[in-house]
Amino acid sequence: MCKQQYGERIRKLTIDAKFTCPNRDGTLGKGGCTYCNVASFSHEHKTELSIQEQLTQGRERLSTKPSKYIAYFQAYTSTYDEYLVLKQKYDEAIKGTDIVGLCVGTRPDCVPDEVIELLAQYQQLGLDVWLELGLQTANNKTLKRINRGHDFDVYADTVKRARERGIKVCTHLILGLPGEGHTDYLETLNKVLDAGVDGLKLHPLHIVEGSTMAKAWRNNKMDLLTIEDYAFSVGELIRHTPEDIIFHRVTAYAKKPMLLAPDWCAFRWDGLVAIVDDLAAKGGQGHYLKTNLS
Repeated sequence: MCKQQYGERIRKLTIDAKFTCPNRDGTLGKGGCTYCNVASFSHEHKTELSIQEQLTQGRERLSTKPSKYIAYFQAYTSTYDEYLVLKQKYDEAIKGTDIVGLCVGTRPDCVPDEVIELLAQYQQLGLDVWLELGLQTANNKTLKRINRGHDFDVYADTVKRARERGIKVCTHLILGLPGEGHTDYLETLNKVLDAGVDGLKLHPLHIVEGSTMAKAWRNNKMDLLTIEDYAFSVGELIRHTPEDIIFHRVTAYAKKPMLLAPDWCAFRWDGLVAIVDDLAAKGGQGHYLKTNLS
């Protein structure tokens, strides 16, 4: 989609703006979601770099350097602060003339109307704005079990308010959460589609050091997805998704020793290759290639 709009691939530059999370700072709880240790994909706020310095470093790390980028607030809950603080951080991120978009990752219960209006203002300036919502599952029992701190209705309300202002929504879903199977993933997909969505990110459940789930895994109380089961379920979700919805990601990996299990999640390409093989054999490859690679 970005290639069609801008004539080239657009890359995201990730930003750690030192946000926290209401499920970690005591507002909702202190333990966080049971699967979570954000240091598995972030540096746990070890960076002392400013937002502009992080963007510059991100540009330099890319082997192939496009001429346009999206500023991506990724770590923790990137709408969880006072309005003026958020505006200052977002304003800093979009200063560069090569920044054509703003992507903000957050929780569904941390997006008040004033934040939606702020994001809408950036869109009116001509930026490509995405709101990324970590839902993980539409099953309220599972949401409670993983200590998520909100239910599906909160998510659906946030999606409605954002899309009414023309803001595109990308929803994160985790496959392999405790007690869930393939039927649950399809039920979650259907509820998300019914609520309205513009993009999806799919992730296999990782057991990472420092999470509550790590204790259960060490006590042999966790059943984890094999790469084959994950590829099958992702393929089915893609085949059941309308082609106008963009898959921003269909798998994810984490690095050892932070990653405890499953082992296949330590390798960036293994899951992706398995998914592509499933799509090539059973259909859906055209949708994936169009939305993920264009």
